[in-house]
Amino acid sequence: MIQIENIKKRFDRLQVLDGVSLTINRPGIFAILGPNGSGKTTLLKSILGMVLPQSGNIQLNGESTLKEWKYRNQIGYLPQIARFPDNLSVREVIEMIKTIRSQPANEQPLIERFSLQDFLDKKLGNLSGGTRQKVNIVLTFMFDCELYILDEPTAGLDPVALIQLKDLIGAEKEKGKTFMITTHIMNLVEELSDEIVFLLDGKIYFKGSLEELKQKTGQQDLEHAIAQILQ
Repeated sequence: MIQIENIKKRFDRLQVLDGVSLTINRPGIFAILGPNGSGKTTLLKSILGMVLPQSGNIQLNGESTLKEWKYRNQIGYLPQIARFPDNLSVREVIEMIKTIRSQPANEQPLIERFSLQDFLDKKLGNLSGGTRQKVNIVLTFMFDCELYILDEPTAGLDPVALIQLKDLIGAEKEKGKTFMITTHIMNLVEELSDEIVFLLDGKIYFKGSLEELKQKTGQQDLEHAIAQILQ
């Protein structure tokens, strides 16, 4: 599905991605991990076309994504910080995104799943951070996509909403969908991920299962395995 070949990206003197190559050719949940500044978000934004690499190539289903845009209709994206005008209501922003994407949307079950019925006519600027994140989740999942890119999706969520999000991800995975997720919540990675991709200094240090990472580092859990890498 995704073929990333020797991607390099520099911001001024900072080499953020330094020859990253990655292949994801099956459905599942892929956790993109690494310390701050390791290039995780830049990698995801390169796939989305929001960042243009200086060299290398990215293919989605065999077609290059560089200087293209239609392929984005196959992707659901939940950014780490989603910014919409504060004076829009929840209902208005949902309708706006539906108009922009011009794709069939199914938002009502998600509105009910995350208990947003009473917030539809409230302005975004008057919502708590957690409620805004629930709205962002609805905007991401109301379209039927084959790939979902989630950048710190649990930010601000209460325990009930977190359970609902994990159940939603699991249900979509069962339908054959692919996820690329960045998160600092290690128990979420241990619970959901099929493979871990660990970025370090702009390169892929490790790609494989949680058990393989434990064996590589000689640690019993993910948190200590990552600490071992960073020492």
